[in-house]
Amino acid sequence: MATPVKHLLAAGTFMLAALGLCAAPASAAPEKNHPKAADVVKKAQTKKSSKGKKAAAVVAAGAAGAAVAATVDEAEPDITDTKVTDYACELGNAITIYTNEKDDAHIALRWKKRLHRLERVGTTTGALRFENKNYGLIWIGIPAKGILLDSKLNRQLANECKNAEQSKPLVTAALDDKKS
Repeated sequence: MATPVKHLLAAGTFMLAALGLCAAPASAAPEKNHPKAADVVKKAQTKKSSKGKKAAAVVAAGAAGAAVAATVDEAEPDITDTKVTDYACELGNAITIYTNEKDDAHIALRWKKRLHRLERVGTTTGALRFENKNYGLIWIGIPAKGILLDSKLNRQLANECKNAEQSKPLVTAALDDKKS
């Protein structure tokens, strides 16, 4: 009766060693009692190494794909035949937005001497929201002002951005309405 218990314990130790859960090395597994154990260990090592190679290939392919996507997205958008709107923001920041009448789903935004293409995102509030997910830029335009956000760093890049129309004092507009 002691012999089957020995075999069960030896088999359990081998299985734990093969899974890497036991501190005993795989070579300490009872190869004397189980001649096929060496084959099992070799197959497990081969699978691990082939999986590692496959995973490395997938990571490399993903990195190459991301690099291609980044270079495609890094190309500056075409701003010919666009309407240019300059915004003056607090802290001396400036933003220029290029809009195309034929394509209202995209804008080009110049920020810090770089031109970015942003894609329109629908909102329930009526605000104009445009995003560039690769760079994490978000432009939100409301009737009173515009805001540029960095979604990757979770911070504001520019606030209180106003174009010439938005910069007009509201008091004069209210007085003009009373005169009429």
